Amino acid sequence: YVERVHEIPDMGRAAKGRSIANLLELKAGENVAALIRVLSKTDADKKDITWEQPGYIFFATKQGTVKKTALADFANVRKGGIIAIGIDPGDNLIEVKLTTGKSEVVLITRDGMSIRFNEEDARPMGRPAGGVRGISLYKGDAVVALSVVVPDAKLLVAGENGIGKRTDFEEYRIQSRGGKGIITMKTNEKTGAVVGALTVRDSDEIMLITVGGQMVRIPVQGIREAGRNTQGVKLVNLDAGDKLQAIAPVIGEDKADSAIEETPS
Repeated sequence: YVERVHEIPDMGRAAKGRSIANLLELKAGENVAALIRVLSKTDADKKDITWEQPGYIFFATKQGTVKKTALADFANVRKGGIIAIGIDPGDNLIEVKLTTGKSEVVLITRDGMSIRFNEEDARPMGRPAGGVRGISLYKGDAVVALSVVVPDAKLLVAGENGIGKRTDFEEYRIQSRGGKGIITMKTNEKTGAVVGALTVRDSDEIMLITVGGQMVRIPVQGIREAGRNTQGVKLVNLDAGDKLQAIAPVIGEDKADSAIEETPS
């Protein structure tokens, strides 16, 4: 589904917002799994070339499948939506990123595993295709995040009990797509399961969102760097019974001018 940002209601921080079903013609039982922003672009003659820009939409599913499809394949989106990826029964789409076609990506799992590989290992496929194996999961594990490697950035990983850390991408060696991967976070009762991961720079800020509806904005620079096989430090003090549900980047206006976010974070 495609919607112009200016057509989405602008509301205050404490407002509940409008149902996404009022903006998009979602099918019954359908839920939004990911949201990406594509910079609107015109040429010198004011012709809309938004969907002619180079790049790919890269998908990751809960069961470890990945797929990339050229941005141009999404040029003619109908109001009722178009198929973006074929999903196997029991699987779910969990994250989508814009990539250059030569980007390196990292899949992160709930139990703290990860795999880094070059997206060129996954050939471009049409929209209805189901994709290929990105990571082989251990029993009971699932993919929770997809991040794109940026040379001067780090990978931030967070657990449901509010514990997190930043780790240099240098610690994640490039592997072949489809392998078991390596540890990205030492998960235990203190950390809880991994809930998300982001590509971040020192100057970035992130938003922490809890199951109970709390939102906390913190600077990345204050989050300690630590090795892959470590737990991390407390990012947020949670109320009793509350859990961290998701983490998201805070995008300032000065950073919102790239269609393919350098590759996105």
